[in-house]
Amino acid sequence: MDTANSSFTPAELRKLRRLKNPYGIQKFIDDMSYHLEDTAWSPRLVLKHESSHCLEGALFGAAALWANGYPPLILDLEAEHDTDHVLAVYKVGGHWGAIAKSNYSGCRGREPVYRSLRELAMSYFNLYFNMRRERTLRTFSRPVNLKRFDSQHWMTTEKPLWFIVDYLFEIKHYKLLQPGMARRLGRVDERLFQAECLGKAIKAPKHLLRDGAESRGRHGA
Repeated sequence: MDTANSSFTPAELRKLRRLKNPYGIQKFIDDMSYHLEDTAWSPRLVLKHESSHCLEGALFGAAALWANGYPPLILDLEAEHDTDHVLAVYKVGGHWGAIAKSNYSGCRGREPVYRSLRELAMSYFNLYFNMRRERTLRTFSRPVNLKRFDSQHWMTTEKPLWFIVDYLFEIKHYKLLQPGMARRLGRVDERLFQAECLGKAIKAPKHLLRDGAESRGRHGA
């Protein structure tokens, strides 16, 4: 642990370190409840409540990776007529993997088998859709090292972390589709739709939805 700004208690650090590796971190995130509130909790609050949505799960994943020897990196996925998704990303043997909290079955973690961040982002494409069954994923960001926010105590503050969301809106994103591809996309069929919605938390308040999307909240795939 190489930052003086974490302020995790010894008990919190022990809990994070017991997760041991990306698999253990992803399992812990999968086991916690998915909530629909318009919050931006720090990893400390996620650990306290054992509940999160997409953004909070990714930030928690990054903090847990950091506690276990990885840099705290996140990556933003941007969608059209839908909301964005955030991943905690890591490398093993030169290949990328991801840790993620999602309200949808296939938008969770990925094993570290992807040669590039573009490959990793594309692994989410076929499963990323809105309630109109449109495939909506369009861009991915460069990885962001959350140590840049250490002075704002991103891991342990009681204040919301919207400043991280604002930063994600500002940074460069890279297109996944060539011109004309989006117009030729088919809609998700019933079998895939039902599989992805298995166990989905429902009844998100309307103020959590943006850009006409009918499914995912702000950074809440």
